[in-house]
Amino acid sequence: MQNLNYGVIGNCTTAALVSERGSIDWLCFPRFDSSSVFARLLDKEKGGSFGFKVPDDYKITQKYIPHTNLLATTFESDEGTFVVTDFMPRYKKKDGYGYYRASEIYRYIHLIRGNPKIKVIYQPRPDYARGRTLYNITEEYIETMSSSNIRDRQYLYSSLTLQYIAEGIEFTLKKDEFMLLSYNQKVIKVDLDREKLDYCRTLVYWLDWSENARKYQIYGETIERSMLTLKMMSFTNGAMLAAITTSIPEVVGEVRNWDYRFCWLRDASMSINTLINMGHPNAARSFINFIKSTFIGNHSDFQIMYGINGERTLKEKTLDHLTGYRDSKPVRIGNDAYRQKQNDSFGYLMDLIYQYFCFISGSLDEIEDAWDMVKNIMRIVMTEWHKPDKGIWEIRGEEQHFISSKVMCWVALDRGSKIAAKLGCHINEQRWRKEADIIRQEVFNLGWKENINSFSQTYDNEVSTLHYY
Repeated sequence: MQNLNYGVIGNCTTAALVSERGSIDWLCFPRFDSSSVFARLLDKEKGGSFGFKVPDDYKITQKYIPHTNLLATTFESDEGTFVVTDFMPRYKKKDGYGYYRASEIYRYIHLIRGNPKIKVIYQPRPDYARGRTLYNITEEYIETMSSSNIRDRQYLYSSLTLQYIAEGIEFTLKKDEFMLLSYNQKVIKVDLDREKLDYCRTLVYWLDWSENARKYQIYGETIERSMLTLKMMSFTNGAMLAAITTSIPEVVGEVRNWDYRFCWLRDASMSINTLINMGHPNAARSFINFIKSTFIGNHSDFQIMYGINGERTLKEKTLDHLTGYRDSKPVRIGNDAYRQKQNDSFGYLMDLIYQYFCFISGSLDEIEDAWDMVKNIMRIVMTEWHKPDKGIWEIRGEEQHFISSKVMCWVALDRGSKIAAKLGCHINEQRWRKEADIIRQEVFNLGWKENINSFSQTYDNEVSTLHYY
């Protein structure tokens, strides 16, 4: 916990962080934004984790199976070697429509050689560890829940003796084993054959996804890993998360610790733009559909951010019983930034929508819905661009005239006018182009400061914008 060297596994429904020693220190069930089951990341003592204890002489290494989001942790010593492969299942359904993406984690324990001795450390602390963990051990599974919320339950299935897991009893690994942690009680037989089937299906899904991406001669593996991670952070409805965690501090020991398990228009637009350039245009189509769903029908105003199911109210709370990452308090859930006005968001979003119109074919009704959305965004930008806002820095103080916000409003109007031109809507094109020109001239007149030979952060100061990046 002194660093953030974690592997990530996920299936576009939720995700988990796996430490270098194979411990799951962060997991929320059933969705990214649900309450945590394991939160050792945010409190070493109370948060809970799911890992393995081996003698000190073991060498532990970790790597992804190439081109996938399956993570393999190898435990090696003189007495034996085994590999734990962690993954969340994701693959096409048999009927070809949609994906199987259950809220569950497989931990496949593969014996390589010898007779290694292991303890399983299974310490779930559901509901952000707000209550006591209650256990129900049956012949099939270990059921757990929190005394603070007995409705949400977790089910651990395993080929291992369940008592060994529940009590942390050391055992000798003699053959391949598995564990399956699921948000739902399983209604089919869970055994090693089922694990291998889900493993193969998930492996093929990620290999196919990676194969369809652009390839690079230089830094190819790093770029591919970044793309695979972005894909994991895209929710099934097209929403793109800013992060899978909450309350990782901007500076260790200080208080700017925010919950980023939501969809910011700005951040998501840039991520989706990247996926388009990497050869995955369907990500843009899904994201545009998500954005359309937030207002089509009632033409409500846009927010800078939404819950991953389109929630508009993201009330912020603190979890004062948790110590925070490296004692960085407070731990927060929810994010009051949803109330803020950040006008730069529209520029990033409109740049993405412009690419949608240029490069992604859609049905007539999809195009008309997207055009309706463009007109709504243009209406807001025309009204709001000359007003102060919180800016890209999400300042929680007084609103200011941030130059970056003005420039991105220009981008929004520029892209809107180009879309209008493509559709032959020339009145809109001319109107929006004229307003874009007004913004451009104002930025040059009020934003450029001769004293610093640079554009400033705001109209009212003489601090270079570059100083803040």
